[in-house]
Amino acid sequence: MRKLFPLLLLLFTLQPILSQRPEGGPGNGSAPVIISGIVLDQETNQPLEYATLVLQSIDNPDKVTGGITDIDGKFSVETSPGKYNARIEYISYKTKQIPNQDFTQSTDLGTIKLALDVAQLNEVDVVGERTTVEVRLDKKIYNIGKDLTISGATVSDALNNVPSVNVDVDGAISLRGNENVRILINGRPSALAGFGSTEALQQLPADAIEKVEVITSPSARYDAEGTAGILNIILKREKTLGFNGSINLYAGHPTNAGATVNANLRTDKFNFFTTIGYRKRTGPGNGFFDNSYFPRISTDQNGNDSIVDPEFSRIIEDRKIDRQNEGYNINIGSEYFFSETSSVTATYFRRVSDGTDITNIYSDRFKSTFFDETFRQEIENEDDTNWQFSLNYLNKFNNDGEELTAAFQYSKGDEYVFSNFEDTTPEVYPRTIDAIEDQNDILLQIDYVLPIGEDSQFEIGYRGTFEEERTPYVVNDFDPTINEFRLNNNLSNEFTYYQDVNAFYTQYGNKLGEKLSFLAGLRLENTRLTGILITESDFLQEFAGEVDLNFKKNYLGLFPTANLTFEIAERENITLGYNRRINRPRSWFINPNPSQTSRTNVFQGNPDLDPAYSNTFDVGYLKRWDKLTLTSSIYYQHETNSFERIQESTGLFTDDNIEIIRSIPFNLATNIRTGAEGSVMYNPNRKMRFTGSINIFQFKTEGSFNGQEWGTTNTSWFARFNSKITLPAKIDWQTNFFYRGPSANAQTETKSLYGLNLAFSKDILKGNGTVSLNVRDLFNTFKRQSYTDTPFFTSDNEFQWRVRQITASFMYRINEQKKRGRPQRNDDEGEEEGF
Repeated sequence: MRKLFPLLLLLFTLQPILSQRPEGGPGNGSAPVIISGIVLDQETNQPLEYATLVLQSIDNPDKVTGGITDIDGKFSVETSPGKYNARIEYISYKTKQIPNQDFTQSTDLGTIKLALDVAQLNEVDVVGERTTVEVRLDKKIYNIGKDLTISGATVSDALNNVPSVNVDVDGAISLRGNENVRILINGRPSALAGFGSTEALQQLPADAIEKVEVITSPSARYDAEGTAGILNIILKREKTLGFNGSINLYAGHPTNAGATVNANLRTDKFNFFTTIGYRKRTGPGNGFFDNSYFPRISTDQNGNDSIVDPEFSRIIEDRKIDRQNEGYNINIGSEYFFSETSSVTATYFRRVSDGTDITNIYSDRFKSTFFDETFRQEIENEDDTNWQFSLNYLNKFNNDGEELTAAFQYSKGDEYVFSNFEDTTPEVYPRTIDAIEDQNDILLQIDYVLPIGEDSQFEIGYRGTFEEERTPYVVNDFDPTINEFRLNNNLSNEFTYYQDVNAFYTQYGNKLGEKLSFLAGLRLENTRLTGILITESDFLQEFAGEVDLNFKKNYLGLFPTANLTFEIAERENITLGYNRRINRPRSWFINPNPSQTSRTNVFQGNPDLDPAYSNTFDVGYLKRWDKLTLTSSIYYQHETNSFERIQESTGLFTDDNIEIIRSIPFNLATNIRTGAEGSVMYNPNRKMRFTGSINIFQFKTEGSFNGQEWGTTNTSWFARFNSKITLPAKIDWQTNFFYRGPSANAQTETKSLYGLNLAFSKDILKGNGTVSLNVRDLFNTFKRQSYTDTPFFTSDNEFQWRVRQITASFMYRINEQKKRGRPQRNDDEGEEEGF
């Protein structure tokens, strides 16, 4: 049966061609003719395997036949005599048209050379040894499909291997050291990315990723969200005819087991594609907090000050975290081709996960000396379901690049979390929390591209995003007088958050002569933010202070962009970029509910947050040699109303008289960030590849909150080194090393950290299979260590999200040979485009 299934798929794929017998062929007595030739790369003169010859009858256009080239780029196709329009097609290359051919006898078309179609290069999936990075006018594209260390890993793990990107121990993603980065999936906000949260990216398999676009100077076509820039994750999707796919099985310690299946079936009219993944994972982590409390000044209602001594002078918390998560995801879609220039694509995505987190907190409490030891346990059960449906239409009006695209996307996410808290402290009784997060998103988008002449292009479009997030929050405390749980009206509430953004944009690009290209645009965005808190308690208002917990805000802004490239030589250029962007506060930064994991260290959102705005300038330099590529840039960013998280005393106390410290975000006045980054890629031969990158930046912040200045100046840096070496017996060895230097803000100093990943792999089963072994965080050092100093307390803490991970995996490819694709070019480290 296993052998029969691929045969049936092959017959199904070839049926449209086999059923279209050419007129005058063997079926009506005419002798067939042979059409032959050879297809080469125009620049390298290397043969193009799997290029397609299409023969369409002029007398009857519904009659189509053809064939593909062999490993030497040669084709030989049998057809009936007649008049044909012929064409040669190859993915990522410009189609060669050979019209009005009278094939009355066997014909040798000779050597046909195809040129790269750079405008479509970013849409191509090549399975073999691909370019490491493609450099465009407004972005860099990193192909990570060959990264051995991501087998069995998550999307977050894969992003941490991309230059300019950093994923910290909490899963927070930053670009050039700035966490205000926009995450997109296939160019759009998506439920796959958790509606802007990074938590979902720690569950999705990295195997589904084809490449990552790092967009530090986005053009006007992109959403203006994210002052640091955009990370666009492109998922795998094959475009070659026939059936192909892959199966990846993996298992590791601590428990990390699962499977990912990618499959694609392409015919003349349809393209079916799917990615299915299952994962079971445990995530042992740990944390440590050492808080010291000092006497504080308290002011009564009459304005009289007094010194209040803390109940405890020091509290040490030791946290042990055990995460258990099981879930699956499926992404399935189909593209229907109305014609060669028009198609519609429908996709459906669903992610379901069921997790249990057990957090044990052991606390030593001191007055002057050791006083006692307490224990708190939180058991959190989380059921999470996200699904998304999208519909995309594409119409290419001609071969000059005029096209219209339209998209509709609906996303829905439901998250139910039940938490149970139990303490050994006599004054603290058990507590349960039911938290529900229900989110609905709608996206509408339309884009029109009009080429003007050979070297210029005009574009216009609209995008609307409409988000609604509802979060009921029910807290029940155990009442010993009645021996049952009772509703806590002080903390129970329901918060609903709306964010509607309507945007219009236009941009124009031109190539001036042989050296200069530019792309300039303007985007108009209107943002409406609404927050509604339903509660019967005055406690939250007291906890939040003078902040209005219900709000309506409306913002209208213009966001200009400009990108320019000057080509110094064929492999050397300079780029200039400018853009203005916005950072809208996400719901968890606005929701006023204080967290409950710790009674003394809580996080609370700030409903008074306003969007931040930035102006960024970027100058880049690229130089390529035969085996070496250098990319570098310097940048300057001036951000107003930037977000900052600080810790402060709330003036409130727990039942056992311990002061509550909260972490809260607020708007600073300004944040000026300057930096420089560089990346070197060196390929001495086919068996070695080395990549190194470094980013050095300084930020200067100014602003105050609650009467205290929070300005500071700090310089930090991070670097990474990647190497891939082919050892004897054709074993691939890959090493990834990451280092982040120390950093500080007005309150907190964060120590440096580093991590080392290793991976080994070998092809088996005649190249159809690959076995691999990888170790993430080999030395178990990926921990955040920081020290916070305020007038009333100090906090020394350490946090590790997950301990060292060892994973073994096996991948099997079906009709997906690793060497298939366009041949290597001499300048395979990068590609450019005008606009």
